[in-house]
Amino acid sequence: MIDPKLLRQSTADVAANLARRGYVFDADAYLSLEEQRKSLQMDTEQLQSERNSSSKNIGKAKAQGEDIAPLLAAVEDLGKRLAASQRALQDVQEQLQAVELDLPNLLDESVPDGRDESDNAEVRRWGEPSELGFDARDHIELGESLGMINFEAASKISGSRFVVMTGGLARMQRALIQFMLDTHTSEHGYEETYVPYLVQSQALIGTGQLPKFEEDLFKTNTEVPFYLIPTAEVPVTNMVRDTLLEADQLPQKFVAHTPCFRSEAGSYGQDTRGMIRQHQFEKVELVNFVAASQSAEALEALTHCAEIILQKLELPYRVVALCAGDVGHGSAKTYDIEVWLPGQQKYREISSCSNYNDYQARRMKARWRNPETGKPELIHTLNGSGVAAGRALIAVMENYQNEDGSIQVPVALQPYMAGMETLKA
Repeated sequence: MIDPKLLRQSTADVAANLARRGYVFDADAYLSLEEQRKSLQMDTEQLQSERNSSSKNIGKAKAQGEDIAPLLAAVEDLGKRLAASQRALQDVQEQLQAVELDLPNLLDESVPDGRDESDNAEVRRWGEPSELGFDARDHIELGESLGMINFEAASKISGSRFVVMTGGLARMQRALIQFMLDTHTSEHGYEETYVPYLVQSQALIGTGQLPKFEEDLFKTNTEVPFYLIPTAEVPVTNMVRDTLLEADQLPQKFVAHTPCFRSEAGSYGQDTRGMIRQHQFEKVELVNFVAASQSAEALEALTHCAEIILQKLELPYRVVALCAGDVGHGSAKTYDIEVWLPGQQKYREISSCSNYNDYQARRMKARWRNPETGKPELIHTLNGSGVAAGRALIAVMENYQNEDGSIQVPVALQPYMAGMETLKA
């Protein structure tokens, strides 16, 4: 959430920044609501004061034997007017909150201009696209020919956009997850954490998925509804909700492996075949909590940690800085890491690493005490995939395929595969 004080005092600057995304902020309507709020706030406080004063006068008049009927009537009238003013104030406050919760984050000044992914700026590449020496198969053909991927069984069980994996591929996905967790904890200083897969609405409001993206979520039909997490970012980031951290508790770096659940609303026709875009998938997520002065550097470090995974797996990739029109709703700046897929002959996203600045922290009331001032300040939150296990599996399958359809096991994964070197039918 953007600082309401900034919205009131620098409305034009906020509108100009959001316009880079293609978002139209109706500044006049917001300021009009804000004026209504201030007026109603003053009226409510005045009526409250008058009622309190009149109530005290009743006691005095009663003690002196005076007729208190007129005073009682006046207090009753003030009570009605106060209740009406409070309702009007609450209504305007809810309207303001709805506007504020809908607003995307302010973009970092370093984010390049652009409308969509075609305007994203390549930052660097690592490795060269694989030269296989034969026509590359995609992960679907490879998995089915090995007898280790079964979309038909998954469809029978759950419908479209699910997969059943067996044998070596199921083990390889587990190996990838374990390898990533071990790398981030032992080499990058992350603390592993286990979190709930079901969360309540307040957690999703805190990280920005609600109220705007409810259609993308799976929700239980219970008296108090739960949501299946779309990413571990939600429960891990909410660990600091309503918290005041001390300076020696920052920075904090957490890594979590969870399944992720997404309805993929509005994505029909996109990657409907295979495992690229599914309703259920596995991900290893990196989350950072830092002071504002550390967040720009933390984004570079977090992105580097995700890159190390691909380097150890010897998978060619590139890093792109998302342009203004492609940066996610809550992010101030995002790097996408795109891995090379021979079966598609293109780079595909395998990780998004984002700095949210204080956008999520303001929603969550997540703060730290600055020792220089002694005052609480909002922390900055960052997150990124370190990396998506399903897409990493696809990348390994396609980059390590042999002409006979077998798949070499990357050296980095062999200790997690009981020394297995090749997946064969």
